[in-house]
Amino acid sequence: MPSAPPAVSIGVDFGTSNTVVAIATDRGKVEAVRFEHGGTRQSVYASALCFWQERQGSGLPSAEGGAWAIERVLERDAVLRFMQSFKSFAASRAFQSTLILRQRYQFEDLLAAFLRTLTRHAGTDLDLSTSRVMIGRPVRFAGAAPDDALAMQRYRDAFDRLGARNSCYVYEPVGAAFSFARRLDRDATVLVADFGGGTSDFSIMRFSRMAGALRAEPLGHAGIGIAGDSFDYRIIDRVISPRLGKGGSYRSFGKVLPLPNHYYAKLARWHELALMKGSADLRELRELARAALEPALLLDFIALIELDLGFSLYRAVSAAKVALSTSDIVEFRFVEGNLDIRAAITRADFESWIDEDLARIGTTVDQALRKARLGPRDVEKVFLTGGSSFVPAVQQLFADRFGKEKLTSADQFESIAYGLALIGQTDDPDQWAVAA
Repeated sequence: MPSAPPAVSIGVDFGTSNTVVAIATDRGKVEAVRFEHGGTRQSVYASALCFWQERQGSGLPSAEGGAWAIERVLERDAVLRFMQSFKSFAASRAFQSTLILRQRYQFEDLLAAFLRTLTRHAGTDLDLSTSRVMIGRPVRFAGAAPDDALAMQRYRDAFDRLGARNSCYVYEPVGAAFSFARRLDRDATVLVADFGGGTSDFSIMRFSRMAGALRAEPLGHAGIGIAGDSFDYRIIDRVISPRLGKGGSYRSFGKVLPLPNHYYAKLARWHELALMKGSADLRELRELARAALEPALLLDFIALIELDLGFSLYRAVSAAKVALSTSDIVEFRFVEGNLDIRAAITRADFESWIDEDLARIGTTVDQALRKARLGPRDVEKVFLTGGSSFVPAVQQLFADRFGKEKLTSADQFESIAYGLALIGQTDDPDQWAVAA
C-alpha cells in the first residue's frame, strides 16, 4: 500500500560540477534551497571541497564546500587541498582513498564531508533525517569501467551519515522529465537529455493525464560517461597541455625520450588533477623537470599543481567553452603569477575536437530509443538540460535526429532537483527508485 506523501520531500541533485537541492510540500509548492554568499543568494552549490589545517597537530582537517571552498582556495593563505569533480570517483574501484593533510579519505568520506557543508550553509530547513529524500544518480556513472553497485554503496553510506534513511535513488533524467512534464498541455512521449559534468543521460518517458493527475511511464534509459568535463578535456589537451610540456622530451642515460603522457591525461581530468598534489606524480614531475629539454614548461606544470590553480584553470576553460556557443572564435587567456597561456580557439576547431564524443553520445541516444522500441518520429518532445546542452554541435545532433521544432530547454541547473522533489510527493515514489 503506497504511503501518504510527506509534508516535505527533498530532491538532491549531486552533480559533478554543481549540486542543487529542492524542497516540495504537499501543497504542490517546490523551490530550490538558496545559499547566501558574498551578498548574493544562489541555488547552485559548487561540487567542490577545500581542506586545511587550522594549526599543526590539531586533528582532522577543517573542510568547506561550495562557494566557500572556492573562496578559500582563491585566497591561498594556508596549506590546503582542493577537490573538484570528485563525483567522478564514485564508481571507480581503482579509487580506494586519498591522503589529505595526513588524513586518509575514502569517497564516502569526501561525499559526507561535502554534504555536511551543504546542509550547514542551507540552514535548519534542510533536515534530511525527517523528510523523504529523493537522490539523483546518473544512468551510467563516469569512468572507463564504472561499478554501479559500488557507487550506490558509497552514496548510501555517505547519506546515511547525515540521517537520510528515508530515501531512494532515481535516475537524474527522470527527475528532469518530471520537472518538464508540468509544462505539458497534452499527452506526449518525451526524450529527456541531461548533460552533466561527468555523464550524459537519456530517458524516454510517456506522460499522460487521467482525472487531472499526471501519470508517467518510463520507456527506456541509457547513459554514457561523456559530458561537459569531456569537452573541457579536449580544450586542455589541445591548448593547455602543449604549453605545459606535452610532446616534449627529456634525457635519460644519454638517450632523448618523450615525456610520459599520463601526467597530461590527469591534467585534463578535473577530478584527477585535484589528486596530483598529494601523489607521487608531483615528485616525478620535479625529477623530469631536471632532465627535460624545456624545463620551464614542466616547472609551469608543477606550479599549477602546487599553487592549487586547478579551479582557476577550470573557470577559464569553461568560460571559453561557453563563449564558443555564441562566437566563432574565442581568445583564450589564463594568467596566474608567472603562468601565461594564450591561444585563439575557433568553434570549428572545438567541434572537430569533440566530434568523436558527439558520435558516442548519438549512439547512446539510439540505445535509449531501441530500449523504448521507438524511432525518432515517435518522440514528440525533446527536453535538453545541463550546461553542455547549449553547445551548438550538441543542439545540432538532436535537431538532425528529431527535428529542431521538437527541441526545448529550461533552467540548466534546477530542473533535476525540482523533479526529484516532486517525485517524492507522489503516492508511490518507490516505483521510480533504481534497484540498488
